[in-house]
Amino acid sequence: MINVLIVEDSRVSRESFERQLAALPDYQVITSIENAANAEIACMRNNIDLILMDICTADNESGLIAAARIKSHYPRIKIIIMTSMPEHSFLRKARESGCDSFWYKEHGEISLEEICDRTVRGDFVWPEGTPEVKIGLANSGEFTDRELDVIRALAAGKRYEEIGETLFMSANTVKYHVKNILQKTGFHNTIQLVAEVVEKRLILPKF
Repeated sequence: MINVLIVEDSRVSRESFERQLAALPDYQVITSIENAANAEIACMRNNIDLILMDICTADNESGLIAAARIKSHYPRIKIIIMTSMPEHSFLRKARESGCDSFWYKEHGEISLEEICDRTVRGDFVWPEGTPEVKIGLANSGEFTDRELDVIRALAAGKRYEEIGETLFMSANTVKYHVKNILQKTGFHNTIQLVAEVVEKRLILPKF
């Protein structure tokens, strides 16, 4: 029997996962919690084999940070990190955190049962890329990695000089990237740009 920990702040989603796993003969849900900060404690108290963990959990606690801590102390535990958000950095951060698999709850074509079975067998199940969203006139996939870095810095409220220092480029280069981004999206200013990327969850400043 595979012992499962669910970390999900949405009660509806949490109960849905519980029902789906309860219908499978090889899985049993040991506990379900809403805050990733408590996930490691749950692993200490229970013999957990598999974790289904959302990235953004209650009280703005990151499932990615929790995953990295758990993997450092309990490397045998398999972790499926989950999200419904198209935040462009999540795939990279999930790999860096040591997660075994990545599941887009609303965008992926793979079922919960399949990703659990494959992950438990030792497969690493990852989507090919981040789901694209429309940002103004552009699709999010049209932005370069450097442009996304600039957009993230703008969303954090940084000025051009601060962005340049952070990204090791001149303020003029930052302005060049911003000009290209605005041309792609059709926005007239960075305020419109930031409002759109945050609303569409392409950028989540707190994560």
